[in-house]
Amino acid sequence: MIDRVHHLNCGTLRPVGAPPMVCHVLLLETDAGPVLVDAGIGLADIAAPAARLGGGLTRVIRPDFAAAETAAAQVEALGFARADVTHIVATHLDSDHTGGIDDFPGATVHATAAELRSARGARGIPAAVRYRPWRHSPEPAVAAYDDFREDWFGFAAARLTPLGDDALLVPLPGHTPGHAGIAVRSGDGWILHCGDAFYHRAAVLGGPVPAALRAGQFVSATRRREARATRDRLAETFGDGAGSVRLLCAHDPVMYAEAARGSIEG
Repeated sequence: MIDRVHHLNCGTLRPVGAPPMVCHVLLLETDAGPVLVDAGIGLADIAAPAARLGGGLTRVIRPDFAAAETAAAQVEALGFARADVTHIVATHLDSDHTGGIDDFPGATVHATAAELRSARGARGIPAAVRYRPWRHSPEPAVAAYDDFREDWFGFAAARLTPLGDDALLVPLPGHTPGHAGIAVRSGDGWILHCGDAFYHRAAVLGGPVPAALRAGQFVSATRRREARATRDRLAETFGDGAGSVRLLCAHDPVMYAEAARGSIEG
């Protein structure tokens, strides 16, 4: 059971030519202890940014590298020990979503099997850049998901093992081969953390998307047609803003600020 959802910014980014962005992480207070959805920028990234993220990526996304923003610091500020976090659910394994995993060495990482295969085996410079912290750290314990038999508002999904009926892994492919959203029960409705399925709220809620973010969304997707189809489907299903599902993404600071005004009771 999920008792409370905390919204954390685990890495302010100031990308070249684009508005500032956040790394929106969820901390779920559950019967299984605190569970993270994504992990943001970690302490090791701050200590050695060029080694962990690569000099090129660091110069493009320009993180603030603030220790107080790390999931480790914020988990402790909420009264938990890092050792209390035994599960981390990953929307995908890009560097700005996984750097903080090393700060929770006892945690099992839950991700799609397709994303784990990509992070372990994809070749070429883009894969080496996007998966750098994952590949340069000892691989943590993992739980791989490839059986998506649940129906969640028409989307295929899998129940997340430690959370029972209260959270599901929902494939949202395109940004990476195994990219997924995390559906979290909240009160009478749901939160869907869409990871990097979109960068700006207007991509699914309507309105203009800043050109720099449109370009970044396009360039960073490994399968661009799939990524577009995923955004279109999210917009068609949930874009009217009505109903019981609240969409979030990893990097939109307005979505983050609206969610972070108060923790949401489970």
